[in-house]
Amino acid sequence: MAERTLILHAVLQIPTSVFSSWPLRKWDGNRGKREVEVHLLLTLGFVSRVPLRRHPSLKKKLRARSQLSEFWKSQNLDMIQFTESCSMDQSANEPLINYLDMEYFGTISIGSPPQNFTVIFDTGSSNLWVPSVYCTSPACKTHTRFQPSQSSTYSQPGQSFSIQYGTGSLSGIIGADQVSVEGLTVVGQQFGESVTEPGQTFVDAEFDGILGLGYPSLAVGGVTPVFDNMMAQNLVDLPMFSVYMSSNPEGGAGSELIFGGYDHSHFSGSLNWVPVTKQGYWQIALDNIQVGGTVMFCSEGCQAIVDTGTSLITGPSDKIKQLQNAIGAAPVDGEYAVECANLNVMPDVTFTINGVPYTLSPTAYTLLDFVDGMQFCSSGFQGLDIHPPAGPLWILGDVFIRQFYSVFDRGNNRVGLAPAVP
Repeated sequence: MAERTLILHAVLQIPTSVFSSWPLRKWDGNRGKREVEVHLLLTLGFVSRVPLRRHPSLKKKLRARSQLSEFWKSQNLDMIQFTESCSMDQSANEPLINYLDMEYFGTISIGSPPQNFTVIFDTGSSNLWVPSVYCTSPACKTHTRFQPSQSSTYSQPGQSFSIQYGTGSLSGIIGADQVSVEGLTVVGQQFGESVTEPGQTFVDAEFDGILGLGYPSLAVGGVTPVFDNMMAQNLVDLPMFSVYMSSNPEGGAGSELIFGGYDHSHFSGSLNWVPVTKQGYWQIALDNIQVGGTVMFCSEGCQAIVDTGTSLITGPSDKIKQLQNAIGAAPVDGEYAVECANLNVMPDVTFTINGVPYTLSPTAYTLLDFVDGMQFCSSGFQGLDIHPPAGPLWILGDVFIRQFYSVFDRGNNRVGLAPAVP
């Protein structure tokens, strides 16, 4: 059942400016009265905590079965030469590699009575989609499919949608129904019902669909995103959500997404608030990127997005090649790997954001796996060319978010970052 938690401890660190900018509440200009109202909100408000379970990624599954190289070939991906590029100026184009290392998933329900689905909560897109019962693609057959005839609250606007993933497209129709996420029920939410899903990509995936948490401008078909409807329907007290991804590779529990606030116990120190530079993705400015204490990239600044829907840290392919070389990564079976024994001598990689350094140690940016009983350490960096006008962009995915608690504040259009508590 839903966990509805008093927001006493979780939101005490939120500045008053958050409340004054909340578009669905009116505050007068009297500071004293506003402080009283803020105090009442702190004592009466609620947040909704969505558990995120950590599962082995698709890449780990394929590697364990010695099928990873064949998968690269089947998808026309050259992970050494980085030949997959992405025209992300069009919201309907999603890079395939983003989902290969995904490990964090949550549960939602759609319809009356509820039909449950496992989804990725993705700040890099804005649509919700799940497989349709009418889908006959191999990927749909291995996942839960939505049955509209079984829901008394379902309606169909009659609109189609299509999202490009790598070399294939996911397409279907737009439906509308109530969507529930840990006690928060959005009524009349439009969502995609996939009728075709491309290739082998989603067959072995742990997730059924994707719930986008980006800005409305990214939404395919002009659909209102789930979180926007949560705000409009007064389901959250604060126009923000936060993400904690546990770094424990063994523990499935502990990670969570919080709608309506954040939890100070998940991070140390105070949040560094970074303005969103462009509303679509959660896009921010990087001051520079250092390797071993020396500025190596973005010496004059560059743009990045904080993306829960991308597993690794990605950047322009030419820059990532230099970075792989700098950390000592070499091609192995179609991907970049490092010697596990060298982790203690490899350089730190630091992203300076809004004047604050965010440093990743080698153990933080390296992904540990076991293949035939032997340790295998792959690089947490990946080349991905995002063309203008949207790019070039760096993507700070789960490798970054595991180390830095992330708060996504729609009320003030900013991202809060602080060192995550393991």
